Amino acid sequence: MDPKYWMPVVAYLLGSIPVGWIVARLFYKKDIRTEGSGNIGATNALRIFGTTVGVTVLVLDMLKGVIAVLLAGHFFTASHPLVPICGLLAILGHVFPIWLKFKGGKGVATAGGVFLALAPLSLLFALISFVLVVARTRYVSLGSIVGACVFGLSIVIFQILGQEINWALLALAVIVVLMIIIKHRQNIQRLWQGQENKISFKKKGQS
Repeated sequence: MDPKYWMPVVAYLLGSIPVGWIVARLFYKKDIRTEGSGNIGATNALRIFGTTVGVTVLVLDMLKGVIAVLLAGHFFTASHPLVPICGLLAILGHVFPIWLKFKGGKGVATAGGVFLALAPLSLLFALISFVLVVARTRYVSLGSIVGACVFGLSIVIFQILGQEINWALLALAVIVVLMIIIKHRQNIQRLWQGQENKISFKKKGQS
């Protein structure tokens, strides 16, 4: 088999690197899964260890998605279906990491990295929506859900207005949006009940 067809496996393994768990273990000797919400992603890292760590985890989780897509794009043409498929596998790797018994994060940051490489303008609209919602409400979960919906809608609009529909990219966007919403179902319930935690942008140890 041509080595390039191993890219889906490489993409999954890249996405499955548990950055938040590694940072917590390496620098704080803690298991992030037993702290805060128990999630290995950037939001929980921010709550537990402070803004600097949270942003670092966010950027590294995004890089997993960017690198997976760029590597796939190196071996295949940009329109090849395997490129968005590799992006999806990187996201699934983050959500279901083999190293942590398939219990990972919600995939928002890694999905952001994937679409930074595949659909940067749609991601920009999603990011603006996310920032506005979080700045107004302090609910990261609500910002993630709204951002995902804005992203999905913009992808559909751009594909309809374009000269040719990239069905693989469109399918990836729909799958990711649905997955992000499903992974936030408990947050949605807490938001509905008024029990969701708000984010605080403080440095670790700041009162």
